[in-house]
Amino acid sequence: MWHYNNPVVVHAGTGSLERLPALLGARRAILIAFPEAHVLGLVGRVQTLLGARLVAVETDVRPNPDVAWLAPMYERLWREHADADCVIALGGGSSIDCAKAMLTVTKSGRFDELLAHLNGAPLADAGRHRALIAIPTTAGTGSEVTPWATLWDAEAGRKHSLHLPWTWPEAALIDPALMLSLPHGATLASGLDALSHAFESLWNVHRNPVSAALAVSAARQIVATLPALLRAPQDLRLREVLAHAALLAGMAFSNTRTALAHSLSYDITLQRGTAHGIACSFSLPRILRLAFGRDPGVDAQLLAIFGAADAGAAVAALERFLAELGVSTDPADYGIAHDDWDRRVGLALTGPRGRNFLTVSEV
Repeated sequence: MWHYNNPVVVHAGTGSLERLPALLGARRAILIAFPEAHVLGLVGRVQTLLGARLVAVETDVRPNPDVAWLAPMYERLWREHADADCVIALGGGSSIDCAKAMLTVTKSGRFDELLAHLNGAPLADAGRHRALIAIPTTAGTGSEVTPWATLWDAEAGRKHSLHLPWTWPEAALIDPALMLSLPHGATLASGLDALSHAFESLWNVHRNPVSAALAVSAARQIVATLPALLRAPQDLRLREVLAHAALLAGMAFSNTRTALAHSLSYDITLQRGTAHGIACSFSLPRILRLAFGRDPGVDAQLLAIFGAADAGAAVAALERFLAELGVSTDPADYGIAHDDWDRRVGLALTGPRGRNFLTVSEV
């Protein structure tokens, strides 16, 4: 028996941003966006579309949202704009994850209650929470169709995953025209993040026929499209193909969560500042090799992504793909000795994400 569920209403295609006023309706909204959104004219476009319904704009969003700066933002936005019914997230994963942290109302109005919940305490029901409309400007995060927000506590050396019934976005607008200004590095990292999502939802104990079909389609499109897009970043057609592939990958792992590669990535991002998409993708060939032979159905799906005849050919194809993009697959290039890498893999397999990885007993 299996089930698939994703409650996010998706509007995709060039110009889909224009649907925002109809989706918001008569509600009042806060816009959470990345710092450059002002210069790029995106904040102005949203202000023109929404008029007086947009009651606040917050663009002080930094990579890898940290509780140190999320807390004062949260308390200020709830104190000054408690009447806002909706948060609009415009940007990449950091903007959308930051916006998810602004949805939950606490009884005290303080972020401390939400942080305590992230650390395992029950969260008291404080009444009405805000809705979320997500508008990604990168093709990779998947956060626009998932309920999770990755929040960091750098001081404590911890990563948290926020997940509440109301942190599913209400709607997602996938407009590839908003991605044309994305620089090379961000295009690469976000595309590889999406590829990781696709693979991680395939070699996953929680996979189902729908998530697997989405993942295979997403991975094939990313492998075929990302190198060409990096050579022609203003090609709107390629931006659209990659945006839709990233959306499919997000819809796949929205039902499975991620697995081993993401588990390995978090310390690398936290300790070395490596971009998330790179940190969770450089290990993919090694994990692909580990995944083969555990489930015949998954083996066939992994081979289909590359049109490969056997496991060795598929791993080699993935290694060539990453090498063409200039991404090293050697842990030493990320400051990790090879013996330490083996230790990390063994430890990650016992963690919450690692336990999602296929087990030999499934064969």
